[in-house]
Amino acid sequence: MNLQHYPDLPTLSLAAAEAVAAACQSATAARGCFLFVLSGGNTPRPLYQVLASPPYRDSLPWPLVHFFWSDERCVPPDHLDSNYRLAQEALLCHLPLTEAQVHRLPGELDPVAGATAAERELRTFFSDRELREGSPVFDLILLGVGPDGHTASLYPHRPALQEHRRWVVAEAAPGHPPLVPRLTYTLPVLNAAREVLFLVAGENKREVVEHPESYPAGRVQGERVRWMVTP
Repeated sequence: MNLQHYPDLPTLSLAAAEAVAAACQSATAARGCFLFVLSGGNTPRPLYQVLASPPYRDSLPWPLVHFFWSDERCVPPDHLDSNYRLAQEALLCHLPLTEAQVHRLPGELDPVAGATAAERELRTFFSDRELREGSPVFDLILLGVGPDGHTASLYPHRPALQEHRRWVVAEAAPGHPPLVPRLTYTLPVLNAAREVLFLVAGENKREVVEHPESYPAGRVQGERVRWMVTP
């Protein structure tokens, strides 16, 4: 397990920005584009703000970047709980992008219809791009973890964690009362990435960091997986 500790979230976010920049420059030099999967939650917000500011905003080849999301709540894109809205406000609206570069998950649809539509778009996008054991190969996937060890919207003991054929599925997040349904990339998609970067902040996630093999997050074992952690 490649585990890197940082004293606070701002320091972690700066290091993560360097990692994103390095992955972006490597991918665009090698393949002419950078396929970047974003995560939701509060932890990546400072990273997005760093990337939206100099020097990264002015130095990275943003017209060659395609943005995706590992998961999304089934809410409209302007909803306060939308992972897309978080990234749009903190990062995307500050960059020179076209609509074709942004591949959000359609959370406003019925969950099953949304998963079907999202997978259809992904399969079209990757129809002439690299697959690994039948799954799309992203250059960098950002992930986080919950105190229960879930990552993306792959929860312990839930059906989506066992999916090996589909790329995107609908998942009913556990909770009392039940939480908003989610759309999520599946484990084979996460494991096919060239690089996965976990951003983890908070004492309530220490158990997951110390014993990842007991949780869904620990089943993400791609080509290169790094955990960037702060108390």
